[in-house]
Amino acid sequence: MKQTRGFAVAMAVTTLLTGAPDVLARDTVPSNVEPKVIFTTGHAVRCGDTLTQHTLLTQDLNCPGSAPFALRVVGAGIVLDLGGHTVRRTGTTTTETPGIELQANSMVRNGTVQGFGRGIATPEGSDASNVRLHKLALVDNYVGVYNAATTNFLITECRVSGSVTGLSREFDASSGSFDVRSSVFTGNRLAMLADYHDIDVLDSTFTSNESVIYCWEGRVRFRSSTIAWNNAVGSIPNDGDGPRACEEMRFENTLIANNATIAPYSIPVWEPYKLSMLDTLVVNNGTGLQATALTVYIDGNTFYDNAGGLTLSDREGPAGGTLTGIVRGNEFLSNDGDGLRVVPPSTPTVINNVALGNAGFGIYAPTAFDGGGNVARNNTAGDCVGIVCAMY
Repeated sequence: MKQTRGFAVAMAVTTLLTGAPDVLARDTVPSNVEPKVIFTTGHAVRCGDTLTQHTLLTQDLNCPGSAPFALRVVGAGIVLDLGGHTVRRTGTTTTETPGIELQANSMVRNGTVQGFGRGIATPEGSDASNVRLHKLALVDNYVGVYNAATTNFLITECRVSGSVTGLSREFDASSGSFDVRSSVFTGNRLAMLADYHDIDVLDSTFTSNESVIYCWEGRVRFRSSTIAWNNAVGSIPNDGDGPRACEEMRFENTLIANNATIAPYSIPVWEPYKLSMLDTLVVNNGTGLQATALTVYIDGNTFYDNAGGLTLSDREGPAGGTLTGIVRGNEFLSNDGDGLRVVPPSTPTVINNVALGNAGFGIYAPTAFDGGGNVARNNTAGDCVGIVCAMY
C-alpha cells in the first residue's frame, strides 16, 4: 500500500470533525442520559447470581469456568452498574462461555467485561427486546455482544477490543438491530456481523481490525464515523439464489482512510442490493472500491490517492440486474487506475463529477447516461469515455 500522505489525512479528519456537530444536531436525540435509579444490592454479589433488582458492583468479580454465567439479569427495567469494576473469566475461555446474560429489557453500564465466550448475551428465549449498553469495555471476549433472541441493542460510549467478532448473533435463530453511537472498535478479527440484523453506526471509530463489517443480511449505515488503518473495511458477498442479501450499505460524512484493502482479496467486490455513499472521504486505501449493485447513490464524495478509484457493475445471479442510479458531484483525484469506471451494460447517470490526475481514465463509462457537467484532465489513459467532459 502507498505511504500515507499526512496532509491529505489531516485535511480529511479536519473536514470530518468540523462537519460532525451539524450532523449530530440534525439527526440524533441525546442518548447519554443515565437513568436515575436506587441501587438496593451490590455488596454481596457473587459469580453465578441472578439479579432481580438494580445492582451496583462494589468490587471486581473473577468468575471461574464452573459458573454457568457470570451474572444473569431478570426483570424488566433493571440497571446493572459495574461501578468501574471488571467482571472477568478466570478459567479457560470457550466460544459459548456466557458473561452477563440479559433475560429482559435492561441496562448494563460503567465497567469492563473480559475473557468470556460471549461478553454480553441475550440467550435463546430471552424476553429482552431492547437493551442498553453504556460506557462498557468489552475486552478479549470471543464475541463482545451476542444476540440469540429478538433484541435491539443501543450501544453508547463503549469500547470493543480483542474479539473474534465484536457484535454477532445466533446463526439462523435471532434477529434485531445494533445501534452503535460514540463507540470504539479496535483489534478485533471482525468488528460487526450483520446477519438478519440492521446496524446503524454514528460518531464511532474503527481502527486496527482485521475487518470492520460483514454484511450478509440486513442494512448497514455509517454516519460521521472513522474507518482507518484496518486490514479491510469489509465484505458484502452475493449469496446467489440463497436466502441472504445485504439490502444496503450506506456511508454518510465518514472517513475511510489508510486501510490495506476496502474489500478483502478473498471477496474483492461488494455486492449489496443498494450502495449509498454521501459526503464521504475515501483516502489512501490499498485498493479501490469495486461494487456490483442494483442501484447506487454516490453523491458528494472524494476518492483521493487510493490504489484504485470506484468501479461499478451489474449485480449477477437470480437477484441481479442492470445497475442504475446516480453518481453526482464526486471528485476522483490521483488514484491508481481509473477514477470512475462503469462496466457495461450498467446505466447510472453520471453528472457534475471531477476526475483529475488518475493513472487510468478519468471517467470510463461507455453505457452510462451523461448528465452533463463532468470535468476531467491530466488522466494518464485519457479523460472520458462514453460521456462528454470539459477541461474546466
